[in-house]
Amino acid sequence: MKLSVVLIAYDMQREVPRSLQSLAPNYQLDARSLDYEVIVVDNGSPQPLSLDSSDYSGMSLDLLRIDKASASPCAALNLAASRARGDILCIMIDGAHMLTPGAFQWALRAFSAFEQPVVATRYFYLGPGEQPETIQQGYDKAREDALLERIGWPGEGYRLFEVGTPLGLGSDRVTWFNRMFESNCLFLHRHLYESLGGVDERFDLPGGGFVNIDLYKRAVESEGSTLVQLVGEGSFHQLHGGTTTNSSDEPRRRRLDQFRSQYRQLRGHDQLVSDRPLNFMGHLPSQASKIHLRDRSQASK
Repeated sequence: MKLSVVLIAYDMQREVPRSLQSLAPNYQLDARSLDYEVIVVDNGSPQPLSLDSSDYSGMSLDLLRIDKASASPCAALNLAASRARGDILCIMIDGAHMLTPGAFQWALRAFSAFEQPVVATRYFYLGPGEQPETIQQGYDKAREDALLERIGWPGEGYRLFEVGTPLGLGSDRVTWFNRMFESNCLFLHRHLYESLGGVDERFDLPGGGFVNIDLYKRAVESEGSTLVQLVGEGSFHQLHGGTTTNSSDEPRRRRLDQFRSQYRQLRGHDQLVSDRPLNFMGHLPSQASKIHLRDRSQASK
């Protein structure tokens, strides 16, 4: 098997079906002939996640549930990875993300071009700004639903760029060439994931703390790895009450301080961002995908 997509979910009955639709062979370009599977882990949701595999025709879909789950997704991620059959893993630690249609196609091209690539997809928020800010201004699930209905999603997948905002962490302008420090759609060889020991389950804080950042950094800094950032493809975060993305300022600041402190304890430093050389692959599929041309404050309302 070529590819195993691993998606972790907690209390995401609204969001996961959309995430899965964005992984489906009738949505991802060239995926009808791709030998791949999707493994979803319900990490102890209060109401068990319910999925109907018949809704995702042609997709090999496996749903696992952990009843007495940790607040961290680490064990769930390692469990799914241990069951994966693909040579390549696509890690989606937050199951509320939707992809643009060429994510698989361009990521797999990187695996043809490089011996051991680590391929990162840029993070976007759905909505007119970064969700920690917009939820305080009235952005909610109903508005998000209306945005997706307006662009006719999933019929026109690249229109997600019209209703999304790239993660900028305070920067006024983001381009495709800004260095990333994590990705919620990260592709790497399964043997590399295994050689790293998977994700470090000592990251036991809610949401995993900085474990996604840690996996990214360890993978791209491993011997023989080549970092590839995709251009023109995105991973779009749906509103769902996430640990840090969908909380107000003060609780979010306190939690990030906890995450940073734990990372320092486990790794002995605060260097979250890798300085490894960057490579880029991709395209610009629409005018809205030219994120370097627009101010983040002008994202579609």
